[in-house]
Amino acid sequence: MGMVKVAETAVQMTELVLPQHTNQLGNLLGGQLMHWIDICAALAGYKLNGLPCVTASVDRIDFHYPIKLGEVVTLHASVNRVFNTSMEIGVKVFKDAYQERIRLHSNSAYLTFVCVDREGKPVIAKPVLPESEDEIRRYDKALQRRNQRLQNRN
Repeated sequence: MGMVKVAETAVQMTELVLPQHTNQLGNLLGGQLMHWIDICAALAGYKLNGLPCVTASVDRIDFHYPIKLGEVVTLHASVNRVFNTSMEIGVKVFKDAYQERIRLHSNSAYLTFVCVDREGKPVIAKPVLPESEDEIRRYDKALQRRNQRLQNRN
């Protein structure tokens, strides 16, 4: 099983915030954003393995800026590290206000996914190869976050 470059797992999604995505203040619902984050991350895992990947856990998600009706949400996901059947996938979220020509990094999320076969049984995921400085940093930090998750579980 050969290694796959982290860059080859990258997925970008763009969504327009419509009225059905907002609360009564005209802000994007947190649950809607979490839904998009989950889909984007799942696609990165799928891209790596060619098999469905299911959500095992989601780390804390912080909302730095409200995202408003009519703004555009761009999500970037890639696999940070593979452990065996599980993998950490990072998602960076940007809000774009096209009229004002503003782009803000509004959220980051780390999710753990498990690669599964057609029967839903966990399978060994392909390993990733980080190349850039940023990918190597995320690769190293993923192990620290995993150890913290396992510690918190016990």
